[in-house]
Amino acid sequence: MKHVKSRMDESILVCVYYGLNGERLIRRGHKLATLLDCPLYVLTVDAKPIDAFDAEKSGYIEQWKQLTSELEVEEFIIRDNEKLPIHKVITEVAMQHNITQIIVGQSAQSRWEEITKGSFLNVLLREIPFVDFHIVAVKRPTEDESFDIYEKGVRAYLICDNGEYKVAFTCPKFASIEGIFFKEIGTDFDNGIFKFNFEGKMHELDIVEGAVTNPQVIPVKCKPSLAR
Repeated sequence: MKHVKSRMDESILVCVYYGLNGERLIRRGHKLATLLDCPLYVLTVDAKPIDAFDAEKSGYIEQWKQLTSELEVEEFIIRDNEKLPIHKVITEVAMQHNITQIIVGQSAQSRWEEITKGSFLNVLLREIPFVDFHIVAVKRPTEDESFDIYEKGVRAYLICDNGEYKVAFTCPKFASIEGIFFKEIGTDFDNGIFKFNFEGKMHELDIVEGAVTNPQVIPVKCKPSLAR
């Protein structure tokens, strides 16, 4: 059962798109909502239908679903296959949920960056003048947040070959773990990280030359049925 909010006159909306910055914005919104003891909503918008999302976007959606569930966010709103302009969608959601504060991120790699430009922000201010906007300058990643050194995620599969877990990029005919592989920028080898969802939780594995270096954290252990 969710905590009953005491400040129903306040309501916060966080807008997220691609990238690791989405988690930062959601946590920022949660911190503010906790201080105000008010409802928090998270919105993501995409012109494509959800079943046409690429591996990277699908991975972020799963992470955001898990995070919003853990933080007891009032609702995670996915507006896929959306034909309306972004500002129209934001306005519609804001009015529907009586939003009083909106949080968006300023990032060179985020579609929401255009919100920081005067013309777009002015449109929103005219359409929903009752809302306060928080334009969050997204910080540069630290050494512990090195996600930006990876290429765009691609769908991949984890297979067990002679007792060793390896990454494959074509769907195998035998049992495997499906996930997303993020390759390190500037390497000719399959070095990077592999992310996958298991029982509602996201897991991350380190990959060096196509093989998992930390197999002990894999929740599904290697079985004969997974081998070639």
